[in-house]
Amino acid sequence: PLIVRPTSETIIWNTYRSWVQSWRDLPLLINQWANVVRWEMRTRLFLRTAEFLWQEGHTAHATQQEAEEETKRIIELYRTFAEEWMAMPVLVGPKSEGQKFPGAVYTLCIEAMMQDKKALQAGTSHFLGQNFAKAFDVTFQNPEGKREYAWATSWGVSTRLIGGLIMTHSDDQGLVLPPRLAPIHAVIVPIYKTEAERSAVLEAANKLEQSIRDLPLREWLNYEPVTVRIDDREQYQPGFKFNEWELKGVPVRVELGPKDLAKGTCVLARRDLPGKEAKEMGVPLTKAATRIAEMLQAMQTALFERARKFREANTYEINSYDEFKKKIEEPGGFLLAHWDGTRETEERIAAETKATIRCIPFDRKKEAGTCMVTGRPSPGRVVFAKAY
Repeated sequence: PLIVRPTSETIIWNTYRSWVQSWRDLPLLINQWANVVRWEMRTRLFLRTAEFLWQEGHTAHATQQEAEEETKRIIELYRTFAEEWMAMPVLVGPKSEGQKFPGAVYTLCIEAMMQDKKALQAGTSHFLGQNFAKAFDVTFQNPEGKREYAWATSWGVSTRLIGGLIMTHSDDQGLVLPPRLAPIHAVIVPIYKTEAERSAVLEAANKLEQSIRDLPLREWLNYEPVTVRIDDREQYQPGFKFNEWELKGVPVRVELGPKDLAKGTCVLARRDLPGKEAKEMGVPLTKAATRIAEMLQAMQTALFERARKFREANTYEINSYDEFKKKIEEPGGFLLAHWDGTRETEERIAAETKATIRCIPFDRKKEAGTCMVTGRPSPGRVVFAKAY
């Protein structure tokens, strides 16, 4: 059976009441992976599903400073993973009052732009203050012997990140996977007709496979060895195999046939580049493994830069509400506009345009202005977008 339950904070903090007695019990740092069920009116694969897997953290601290430091530490961890591993650039900063988690003092988020120019909330970290501690009477004895309420954080990411990765990088040919997250880094496709050719090509393919596995990429990948597959299936032609591995997003493909073998070379193809541009012909077999390592690292960087440039090209400064209403429909994207900070104005904009405040970036320009809707003072521009 499926069980619809309250938000995890209610269960966790009801439990913390019996776990936390003294300042020596703090900080209490709990992280879990769990499947949860949500009532979604309209489901969307990976992004909004009735059931999904997520990672969620719940922490209790003795001081406000410690809790706020944890909140910021986790959002930086999420930013690092999104940008350095997923190659998905994100904006980082607080949510507005209207968009924050209801039980939080404030919510920090990472926000990404997908290829359809919609925003995706990729992760959140909440500073909960003492709200849940007071609601569930979670107190501790401080070093002076006085009772205090604990300070709290919660944070999480989910399988939504899979959707974010797909929509950030993939194309009409299928998946494009950042090498640091790809389950297979390189596939070798042997090409032959006769049994003699098969034997010779597979022997060379096995040697190349081992040299790729031996690549010293542990520090960059954070695991080893590099994962290689030799596609020696007899029932499929090379062209079918090329298309299948493109569909699965394998970063580097190696083509190796009798003519290549006679020259002591192979052909390398990078998944993120189009057509002939993707191929490197005549790569010496003795240098192929090293070249593959270079291609993997170059592809990781290129994917991030391409996504970052796409976001920049589709981010606009808006100075009037009329301009905003036109731009949010076509071409869409991230609109930087002044807002007066009120919930009333935020809700009006959302009702009239379906655009919401996605993030108030930490690195936004210090630029006072006037709200595009009300004309009231604004301390700086915020990021509006239509979102998943």
